[in-house]
Amino acid sequence: MLTKLLAAPLLCLFCAAPVLAGPVLAGPVLAAPCGDTASGFEDWKAAIANEAKAEGVGEKGRAALMGASYSKATISADRNQKSFKYSLEKFLSVRGADTIIAQGRARKAKNADLYAGLEAQYGVPAGVLLAIHGMETGFGGFMGDTNVVSAIATLAWDCRRSDFFRPHLIGALKLVDQGAISAKTVGAKHGELGHTQFLPGNALKYGVDGNGDGRLDLANTTDAMASTANYLRQKGWKPGKGYQEGEPNFAVIKEWNAAKVYQQAIALMGKKIDG
Repeated sequence: MLTKLLAAPLLCLFCAAPVLAGPVLAGPVLAAPCGDTASGFEDWKAAIANEAKAEGVGEKGRAALMGASYSKATISADRNQKSFKYSLEKFLSVRGADTIIAQGRARKAKNADLYAGLEAQYGVPAGVLLAIHGMETGFGGFMGDTNVVSAIATLAWDCRRSDFFRPHLIGALKLVDQGAISAKTVGAKHGELGHTQFLPGNALKYGVDGNGDGRLDLANTTDAMASTANYLRQKGWKPGKGYQEGEPNFAVIKEWNAAKVYQQAIALMGKKIDG
């Protein structure tokens, strides 16, 4: 995805200027729109907090933003992504496809009513949901160790993809306001949440209270599975249609992850899980 790189305006220090009759009043110092290091991050947070307030973010969300730290771990992960370069065979091996398929089948059998209900409501087969669940977090085995607000704030500040991550930052802050996450919630290195690693803006838009307890909690399996099914349905999933390459719903799988090998892996493992 192309990222717009913004630059601060250049000032000509030696250009001729008109003589002013009175004293020159200094204007406000504007925060840089983005950066490549931690320098300027704190000033930017204060500016974004004001913008967030105008977009409906409350006190809790803004406090979470002001408490966020520049995440070097997030930047390191973002600069060193390798999965996109793997062949499909290598990717399946690295991801442990055989284990995901076996565990996916067992989970489907153990929770048949849950997955049948989700397919009836959203049209998305269990195999797709379980393939995503297995690939994203090993069925909840590891959902991340990085502060979500700090990770998303860092990416929204970073010049590489600030336009993409800014809405997810606003989403994260609104989730804090709602109590769906807190300022201390941890997730993946890019701020993804829960069992299937939703970016915060997507969690805000597509998240579903699947277990009916009145709260969205993506660390809860039922909420996460219902939210994932809802996301795919809202992105155009056609109930009863195929999802392998060349079939109608493969285009919807592309909405989940930008890497073709990832898309192919979901389709292939999902088919085997569904049997």
